[in-house]
Order: sequence, then C-alpha cells, then structure tokens
Amino acid sequence: MTPAGHRRLILTRHAKSAWDDPALEDHDRPLNTRGRRAALELGEWLDSRGYEPDEVLCSTAARTRETWTKIAAAPLEVMPEVQYLRALYQASPVELVEALKGATGDCVMIIGHNPGIATFAASLSARPPIDPDFARYPTAATLVVDFQIETWADVQPGSGSVLDFFVPSGRG
Repeated sequence: MTPAGHRRLILTRHAKSAWDDPALEDHDRPLNTRGRRAALELGEWLDSRGYEPDEVLCSTAARTRETWTKIAAAPLEVMPEVQYLRALYQASPVELVEALKGATGDCVMIIGHNPGIATFAASLSARPPIDPDFARYPTAATLVVDFQIETWADVQPGSGSVLDFFVPSGRG
C-alpha cells in the first residue's frame, strides 16, 4: 500500500524465454524452465516485501504473459487489474512512459522487454541502484520505485526514489 500523494512502480523485464522452436515468432516464445522458476521466485520476493500491484500493464508477448502468471502464483491479497497491451511489446522508453501515464493504480507493475525496460529504468531516478546487474537489466530483473505524485500523468524522469532492485538467483 502506498501513502496518499505517492505512486509506486514495479518495473519488470520478462523472465528467460525459450529459443528451442525456430518456427515460433518472437512474440509467441514461452518461458523456458529456468524462466518459470525465476518468475515464481520473483513473485515470492514481491510478496515477502509487500510489493503488491493493484494494476498490471503487461506486453501481449507469450513470455511476458507467462511471467505475470508465475508471479501471480504467489499469494496476493487482492488480484490486480491486468491489461495486456500490444504497445508494450518491444516498447521504447517513450512508449513505456505513455502507457504508465494512462495508469490509474497506486502501485503499478509493468512487464516488458529490453532494451526499452532497461533504458526506462535508468531514467526513473536520479540515483539508480548500486548493483552491477542494473545497467544490463537481465531477464526477470525488477526495479521498485516510488514517486511523490498525485497521478501517473505527473511522472517525470529522474523524480523517482528507488526502493529495491532484484534479480532472481536463477538469473531469470
């Protein structure tokens, strides 16, 4: 739960996807075994910290949808509203911020793809996390950032305060 006048963003790159079927379009690639484990671990980590989104904006790609399904397997007090947005598939930082500005939840989770997610994450706070993995934003990496804003329409680059950064031990 976020205090009044605050908004929280949970920014997640999808977990590790499978490359074993060359006939599949990129959009349709599922998670591999390691990715499924990492997404479950991420869900448990979010739950252990009390980071529960009330709105999820998720790319329509199979690997992002499956990442959300595995994250949501952790016990949630309230199941959030989930929007699957084609615009988040391979989205640029500009497209990510536009999607975020349309959000209505107090705690919003975005599940997307690199390179857009990594670049967007780097722009959110004046002080990025001190973590060697942050710059490359590996699969299943997740940044939690708070903003002192009334609505997501007010979000500005560099205005967030980093609360946490996590990469599952299985490396997504």
